[in-house]
Amino acid sequence: MAVTRRNILKNATARTQYIAGVKALKQEDSGQTTGNFGIPGPSIMISTYDLFVIWHQRTMMTMTPPNNPSGRNAAHRGPVFHPWHRVMLMILESNLQRVLNDATLGLPYWDWAADGNNTPAKQKKSALWKKTCMGGSGDPVTIGPFAFKASDPASWRVRVEADVAGNLFSANRGLRRTLGAGTPSLPKKVHVDHALDLTPYDKVDWDASETEAFRNRAEGWNPEDPLAQHWMHNRVHVWIGGDMSPGTSPNDPVFFLNHCNVDRIWESWLSQNGRTYVPGNSAGAFLKGHRIDDPIASPLGGTMTPRQVLDVSATYVYDALP
Repeated sequence: MAVTRRNILKNATARTQYIAGVKALKQEDSGQTTGNFGIPGPSIMISTYDLFVIWHQRTMMTMTPPNNPSGRNAAHRGPVFHPWHRVMLMILESNLQRVLNDATLGLPYWDWAADGNNTPAKQKKSALWKKTCMGGSGDPVTIGPFAFKASDPASWRVRVEADVAGNLFSANRGLRRTLGAGTPSLPKKVHVDHALDLTPYDKVDWDASETEAFRNRAEGWNPEDPLAQHWMHNRVHVWIGGDMSPGTSPNDPVFFLNHCNVDRIWESWLSQNGRTYVPGNSAGAFLKGHRIDDPIASPLGGTMTPRQVLDVSATYVYDALP
């Protein structure tokens, strides 16, 4: 039976379950160590939650094809952006269900466009940032369930991060956020509407420069474009700042709330446009990893393809679509 994904600011049960679940996964030994991944420094335990941090960063460093000038990688700057992250969310959701022993748990989303309709000052005072939800900003964050407490080894700690070259290294520090410092405002509902009006899903050049297709508008590249203020997913990362800025952004649990909302927007687009996806299998090798029947290449596993995740209604549904 399909689970329902709900708005974290409108459903207390979803909020409580998510917080409890990610904290449990953060404490759970995955059976892997930093040494297993070739991460320098003392070999330390990798939690199940931290596996997602490593997977995301490593995938960002996997260029498709290698050394391409557009920066297209196995999860970003190309058509597979939405399917890859959909698979990642599904795997996290199944782990939350497992660790909490609740098969009805649905991953919650943060409708950041609703907050974006408020003034910049009010955006930073959203209920999302209260101590009963995700906690506030700071270096480190000091309130809420993901606050850092030096005297408490069980408090939320960033254990894996990356340098500017993308190389992972072990860490032991608190979570960082700089709400509103990188860009003054979150995307607004009108920006979501503009993206949903765009077809096709993606088009030539299949990278971060495209301005007239849904995927890149939702992903949020090409900041020099006149419509840059409309571009969404990346803008949310930049607005939150801190640990949401680099490729190790899953260090902040808000990462998954953002991507769940991006997935919700894609689900709305799919429901309006016949669950279509491009490029097809006949596209050139320079799009390997992004074609409709290519395995989704990442340490998450290579058994699913974009085609297989165009209709997920048997697995989950959203309480409301934009």
